[in-house]
Amino acid sequence: MSESLFPISSTDFKKCMSNPKYTNELVHEKSPYLLQHAHNPVNWRPWGDEAFEIAKEANKPVLVSIGYATCHWCHVMERESFENEETAKIMNENFVCIKVDREERPDVDSVYMKSLQTLGQQGGWPLNVFVTPAGIPFYGGTYFPPEGRYGMSSFQDVLKFLLNIWHNEHEKVEKQGKAISEALKDQFALEKAGDKDSLSFDGEERTVKLFESSFDNINAGFKFQQQNKFPPSMGLSFLLRYHRRTGHLKSLEMTQSTLRAMKHGGIYDQIGGGLSRYSTDYRWLVPHFEKMMYDNALFAITLIETFQTTGQQEFAEWACDVFQYIDRDMTSPEGGFYSAEDADSEGVEGKFYVWTLEEVQNILGRETASIVVPYYNVTEQGNFEKKNILNVQQTISQFAKEKGFHIDQVKERLQEAREKLLEVRGKRIRPLLDDKILASWNGLAITAFAKAGRVLENEDLIGKAEKSCQFIFDKLTTPEGRLLRRYREGEAKYDAYLCDYASVSLACLELYEATYNPDYLNKARNLMTVVAEKFAADNGAFYETAEDAEKLIVRQLTGYDGVEPSGNSAAAMAFLKLSAYEVDPEWEKKGLGILMVFQEDLMEYGLNSPFMMQAAHFFLGGAKEVAVIGKRNDPSTEEFLATIRTGFFPQATFAFAFEDEIATTPVKLLQDRKLVDGKATAYVCRRGTCLAPVTTVKELQALLDDDYKEG
Repeated sequence: MSESLFPISSTDFKKCMSNPKYTNELVHEKSPYLLQHAHNPVNWRPWGDEAFEIAKEANKPVLVSIGYATCHWCHVMERESFENEETAKIMNENFVCIKVDREERPDVDSVYMKSLQTLGQQGGWPLNVFVTPAGIPFYGGTYFPPEGRYGMSSFQDVLKFLLNIWHNEHEKVEKQGKAISEALKDQFALEKAGDKDSLSFDGEERTVKLFESSFDNINAGFKFQQQNKFPPSMGLSFLLRYHRRTGHLKSLEMTQSTLRAMKHGGIYDQIGGGLSRYSTDYRWLVPHFEKMMYDNALFAITLIETFQTTGQQEFAEWACDVFQYIDRDMTSPEGGFYSAEDADSEGVEGKFYVWTLEEVQNILGRETASIVVPYYNVTEQGNFEKKNILNVQQTISQFAKEKGFHIDQVKERLQEAREKLLEVRGKRIRPLLDDKILASWNGLAITAFAKAGRVLENEDLIGKAEKSCQFIFDKLTTPEGRLLRRYREGEAKYDAYLCDYASVSLACLELYEATYNPDYLNKARNLMTVVAEKFAADNGAFYETAEDAEKLIVRQLTGYDGVEPSGNSAAAMAFLKLSAYEVDPEWEKKGLGILMVFQEDLMEYGLNSPFMMQAAHFFLGGAKEVAVIGKRNDPSTEEFLATIRTGFFPQATFAFAFEDEIATTPVKLLQDRKLVDGKATAYVCRRGTCLAPVTTVKELQALLDDDYKEG
């Protein structure tokens, strides 16, 4: 069903479709994306052995159509082709048709996306791949129009062409399938690990130069694509680390200006909060309006780290605005975080978010509108299809000075306007909410909430992180301690991937530093033990899927950080941090093993792996183990805690306990530590070997920066 009739949730969708003309097997699924297609005339089937067995018995080719619930062009192709009865008749009679939610099955999506790319195509979604009953791809594409245009064949013509090949020139199918399979095996062949001595900060220097050469000095951000700009949050967090070590001002300037440009641009929802998927222009003005959990979590993490670095309050306030959005619109009653909100409502992209000048003036009244209209650049002609995407081109202080308003008056009116416009907007038909809960994306959000709660001394944020983490272990964990990928409407399903284990593990480690509850270290250790036992490759890196997971045509292994940290990048960081807490060199060997496999990429082109660059930075920066022992109701202890909780120390991990807890603590880094001269004491160690303990914050900061900070 097209999104124009499915604007809110699949639950509401089912109520509206009590008497559908068509129903296929997807009606039994939980994925909002699959449910969108449950009443197409196409006989869609979910991914599984049954569909492929049917294809084998009937000697039919298989169409594997992959997308996700908030994919605009997926909706378009559904309306144009999958709801078309004539097209559906061709598909049903001649193909076995499978629908896949790429967010539930990233392994299936990735292997067929790589297949398409071996054919010289760029890829994207919807992803439509034609495969044999054995799952071997032989043809594919993304969006196919209903009629031929712009040099593209119509979808019906593609289907008829492939049917002719299948029945009359089948040797071409076999030849193409063999070529693609061999290319995939070559692509995922295990690379030999590099030499430990060849891993150095030189890779950071090269990566920073690449960021500088791509930086947009006019609009901020990076010109990585010809037109679009995606939020580069992981890259910005890397630049903060480089600045922390070297004092390189340009890295900090690029980070701050890019964060400001995103927050002030149309890519950010100025009324309700939250970052959209990407900007369709270099000015950050016109977004693709869908909102993804991973983007907002990573954005918030970078904002908080920038606040730690600079002390500038605006970055903390912006992070809290993101959290307010997530808490209001993207959090389940049980505490899990939802996946995404669509770009479309009522079949129109962005309709939910844009305004006319008349609307704004009527809602706010003359006095408030006199401030809000110029501040958000609202005009009669608009900036998007004769309506306005709200955006900011001046700081509040600059605006107030230029327009002759008192700054407090401007702040008061803007807050009043946000509340009124949000209330009115809430009465519009909302975009689809993809309310499935994914382990890895929740791990990112937990990390963001926990980090911000620690830095800002905000127990509410920490509590939300803990509630989500508990949800993961209550609902997405098997009795045997194995993670599952997705939860929705009471169902947990799909074996978790490497990214899920590593992301949730890092979230637990972040929660430990927010709470000093050793249970979180235990949870992280257990998860990474599963990774070590079930995901390991022979070269030192780790596969995306466990050894007992469903077997696809190739078992994948990658270090590329796309929209979220790759499984290997997150695992490297988790292993290295666990080594510090556990004082266990075996964990470090595993983390370093990953860095060694991808060493060449890290040294020559770190742009592709900004999160793994952060893990390498942690290792090269000393991976310092800091144990702080304190006294209750003691000012010097509070000073130590304020330093380690709010400061930006990407080269270290921190453990804390009061002196009366040391005898029973399970945290190895803390065991057998004691106060020196009855004072709060910090121990700075490396691989279990400690320097002389210190009793002042100044001494601690000096030890942390020794052999790390330049200048």
